[in-house]
Amino acid sequence: MKRKYSLIMLALLVILSGSCKKFITEEPQTALTEEQVFKSLDNIEPLVLGLYTSWRNTKKDRGGFVFTLGTDEAQQGAYQVRTDDRQAGLDRYNGFLTASNTALAEQWNSRWPVISAAAKVIYALSLNTEDPERKNRILGDASFIRAALNFEMSQYWGEIPLIDQAKFAEYGTKRQPLTLVYSSIVSDLENAVKYLPATQTDKRKATKGAALALLGKVYMYAPVSSGVRDFAKARDTFKQIVDAGTYQLVANYADLWNPTKPNSTESIYEFQFTNVYPDNNQTQWQMGSRSLAEIDQYAYFGGYDLMVPTQYCYKDATAGGLWEDGDVRKGESIRYDFTYKGKTPVLNPTFGGDELDPHVKKYEDIRTDGTLSFWLSGKNIFYLRYSDVLLCYAEALNETGATAQAVDLVNTTVRRRAWNNNLPDNKKWSAAMSQQDFRTAIMDERMRELCFEGWRRMDLIRIGKLVDLVKARNKWTKESGSIQPFHNRYPIPLQEIKQNDDISEADQNPGYSNN
Repeated sequence: MKRKYSLIMLALLVILSGSCKKFITEEPQTALTEEQVFKSLDNIEPLVLGLYTSWRNTKKDRGGFVFTLGTDEAQQGAYQVRTDDRQAGLDRYNGFLTASNTALAEQWNSRWPVISAAAKVIYALSLNTEDPERKNRILGDASFIRAALNFEMSQYWGEIPLIDQAKFAEYGTKRQPLTLVYSSIVSDLENAVKYLPATQTDKRKATKGAALALLGKVYMYAPVSSGVRDFAKARDTFKQIVDAGTYQLVANYADLWNPTKPNSTESIYEFQFTNVYPDNNQTQWQMGSRSLAEIDQYAYFGGYDLMVPTQYCYKDATAGGLWEDGDVRKGESIRYDFTYKGKTPVLNPTFGGDELDPHVKKYEDIRTDGTLSFWLSGKNIFYLRYSDVLLCYAEALNETGATAQAVDLVNTTVRRRAWNNNLPDNKKWSAAMSQQDFRTAIMDERMRELCFEGWRRMDLIRIGKLVDLVKARNKWTKESGSIQPFHNRYPIPLQEIKQNDDISEADQNPGYSNN
């Protein structure tokens, strides 16, 4: 007898299934067969909106920032490192960073159901003969989601399965070559560019601009061995966004972090959250100070020290760190003062000692202050914003020989705003800067502008500096001394190896043990 699912059960399967193969091969249980569900655009369209929600939910709580740990930008607080060896392995790069690491397995498992369901929608749409315009708009959404998640997964794990129902007999769920992975990502994004609208009234959905921005980044971030990295294509893609004039930097950098000013002119795509469960993101729960939380659970910048800035990320350049005098982004990105309502928290000797060191400030949600636990933080979380596009565009210009133009672009946009739209002459980058000097400078500028927004690990991997810079700047990595070049990739989770017939122990990323 064929098993069936109702629409609700099908949606639950999308969210809860841990196996990409299972979702594609199982048949429905009750009410409507899967074939019936995916035959009608009236059924498919709400499922795609559910995919956006499921993708958004991968950014909730600590899961949204696991990939930022173990960089030269951020690390775990001391209490976290002392109390969870497996999670600590993400910064220590030691024997706990193995296939059995549950912190990484959770991230792997949370994304495959969304990818698989997006693939199911894409295949169903290829067979659908209803309203072509509506069908293509839905195809644009599903293609964008699959591309974004495949890109993220491949950046961290390398060769990944490609879930394509039309080619399932050929691909199965085995890891595919990077050439195939990235050509598939580009193809999906080209469809998204073609079919997504320029604007969306429903901010949960992506636009053509978001697809273009991500496509440009794929051309920059794709491994050289994939054959897709192409700075000229990246440059031309970003130029389309700049020339269109759809997006603008907000005048005041602080406004980006004001929860009452979401979806600004600078926002290309951001994940939509609220202060109401289950749409809260719990981000501040992990970002704030444990010492402050002891004083008052309703202090909006309290938390549990999951992710704190490295010393390089919070110190001034004169002290061997990142920040230049007068840069307003420093005070908006990082909290240095923990005085709350006249009370100054003190260190608890049983914790770790860094609870009052500088903390991440960008995700503080003042709307919770005094009435709601910081667990109910719910500010939107940026995925793509225009300043990132401008910095990427400048980098692509530099890589294609237009260094002076790249310098001018950074000076007149991102850096200009960082000094309240009045960049001092001694803070302007020189038009005579060399191509190599620009490469170094832009990486620091990206950290100043985009710290804790999820791009740093990818940036370090693509420029080949993950090992060197993390070893020098991340306290726990430096202390353990065990980071190696193979750590540019994460281990394939042990559960996947055991449950996926197409991935064996021999398919594990080099350097990792299957335990």
